[in-house]
Amino acid sequence: MASLPQSDAIAELLRRSRNIAVVGLSNNPMRPSHGVSAYMQSHGYRIIPVNPNIRECLGENAYPSLLEVPEKIDIVNVFRRPEFVEDVVDQAIRLKVPAIWMQEDIIHEQAADKARKAGMFVVMDLCILKEHRARFR
Repeated sequence: MASLPQSDAIAELLRRSRNIAVVGLSNNPMRPSHGVSAYMQSHGYRIIPVNPNIRECLGENAYPSLLEVPEKIDIVNVFRRPEFVEDVVDQAIRLKVPAIWMQEDIIHEQAADKARKAGMFVVMDLCILKEHRARFR
């Protein structure tokens, strides 16, 4: 008996998404947020920097908060310490963003539960670059 292929929710998310708002994106090329975002941008994703301390990054205008981003966001990628995640999730819920992605070592179960209850797809403690590379070499 043949088995049906397992669905891969992360691959589906990455396939259908185009605009990634990166909260905590640094314009310092030595920071992980910069390298990960440059990789995703080089693979066709639109990167929207969200950081009140910079004006632009990777050729894109930066915004002080998610609430100030003027276009549709498919994924919010979080590069902030766990204590700041709940506020990011609250903003993403207000904007009805379909997915929140917390990078490696960013774990906030309460914020993740809140996002899931609001209907968001949640990825926590995984690197979007590594997950993309594993699926789309």
